[in-house]
Parts: sequence; structure tokens; C-alpha cells
Amino acid sequence: MNQPHEDEPQFFVLEYITIARDPRTQLVVAVGGDQRAAGILQTTGGFLSVPGPRGDYHRQPHTMPVEQQRQGATAAAHALLLAGFSVHLDPTLNTLGTPGGDRQAAHRYLDQLAERARVADDDREVAAVLTEIAAPDDGLLPRLVQALIATWAPWAERFHDAGGEPDPTEQLMTTTSSLSQHAWRIEQIRNQAARRPMPPTATANPAATAPSIPQSAPPVRLR
Repeated sequence: MNQPHEDEPQFFVLEYITIARDPRTQLVVAVGGDQRAAGILQTTGGFLSVPGPRGDYHRQPHTMPVEQQRQGATAAAHALLLAGFSVHLDPTLNTLGTPGGDRQAAHRYLDQLAERARVADDDREVAAVLTEIAAPDDGLLPRLVQALIATWAPWAERFHDAGGEPDPTEQLMTTTSSLSQHAWRIEQIRNQAARRPMPPTATANPAATAPSIPQSAPPVRLR
């Protein structure tokens, strides 16, 4: 058995650290790491140590602008990596990512989802696509609703402070509420599709048990 050479590097990973944006508060939070990691988060990323239900965690201040949040999160992640920590940085916070990469990735995801829907052969596959669209909290429509609410809330406040007409902000909120209801309905349709029984499997000798069917043109798949 070969013994490791003294001059060979020793690889090790300190405790795993996740830096991401909390979907409810929109705060950038960091979970994991030790006291040394806490110092790096505070000095390079502007994070604060906050007591949580499972011990202290770190978050950036409420008043930090979005671009500064991203810059601090990226700087902290790279400093932690250089210090030997294993880090997951939410791609939306990575300022070193390719410009437009998030949008392109979203477009690719939607294109793939549309293709899955086009080639779906049974109710289960349809239900899987509808799950991606309308699943509570994590589906496309619920996330779109949250983005619209995040748009409406500060906009409505500015309109109120400026004494402007609330009509456009009220229209946005009414439309957002309607979209939320439609997302719920699609979720119920998804549940119905998921509960439908699968079609029976073919018998060993279908020609002996099934009536003859005249040949016809193959069905046209709508695109």
C-alpha cells in the first residue's frame, strides 16, 4: 500500500456556507461556517450577525441597496473560497456572472418546459409540467406573483406620498390578485391530472384481443 508523500498537498473543506436571498424578506443571508467565516462575511460582505432559531446566522442590513448586496455577497463568497471554505453563492447575487446570463437561462428553461409540454404523452407528464408552472411558492406563476407584489408595494407607497392618483397601482394589484387566483386554479387542474389513472398496458398479444382498427393518418400534434 502506497503511503502519501509528505510533500503532497492536504485537501480539506471547512463547514459549508450558503449565501442566498431570502424570498420572503428579500434580505441576503449567509448560513453555515465558523467564527473565522463570520469575520470574513462581516468585513468583506457587510453582513451582520443575528440570532436565529438554530443559532446565529448572518444577513446584510435592511437598508443596503440591491447592487451593494450583490457586490458584498460576491466579495464575501470569493474571500471565503480563498480561505478554504466550501461556498454556494446564489447565481443571482454573483456580479461576476455573464451579463444577461440569468435572463438567457430563464428563457432556456421556459423553452425546455414548452417542449416537455408539446411531447407529453400522458396525464402524468402534463401534471409534471403544470407543477413547474403553478406549484405553491416555487412555481413560475407564484414567483411571478411575488415579483409583481414587490413591484406594487413601493410603487403604491410613492404614489400615496406624492398625492398621485392610485388608479395604476390599484390596477396592478387587481391584476396580480387575478393572476394569483389563476395560478391556484392551474394547481387544482394539475392535481386532477396527477390523480388520473394511467392507461392500461398492452396485452401480450394485442392482435388476439383487440378489434382490428382501420389504418388512418397519424394524429397531428399541435405546436
